[in-house]
Amino acid sequence: MADRNPLPTADVLIEVGDRIVLVRRMHLPPGWAIPGGFVEVGETVEAAAVREALEETGLRVTLTALLGVYSNPARDPRHHTISTVYVGRAEGAPLGGDDAAEARLFSEADLPSPLAFDHAMILSDYFRFKKTGKRPL
Repeated sequence: MADRNPLPTADVLIEVGDRIVLVRRMHLPPGWAIPGGFVEVGETVEAAAVREALEETGLRVTLTALLGVYSNPARDPRHHTISTVYVGRAEGAPLGGDDAAEARLFSEADLPSPLAFDHAMILSDYFRFKKTGKRPL
């Protein structure tokens, strides 16, 4: 792995009304996740976030904020990834697609379990950001 670079990914916390969309992963590692995925060659991180959101939830997202960048080498057991995480808004009912077995709306009080990757920490950062306006460092 010493000769490989980290892989860029993009995730988006999709707000629909006062809830957020999470997807149940179809592939390993299992669990519920923030919609997102790998940035393709020639694609901006913002475009990847919008594309992945549409592929996994069927929702057309407008990005509204940058939450943060998450780069812990252990965040994804498959590869070292660096994720740029956005907040976005959409309307409608999410429908699982691509590699998402299911997509549903949740509030902070009813988050599903288990959460994949480091998404419990990202969700905690998101809910703190919504309450205080402070982004993680």
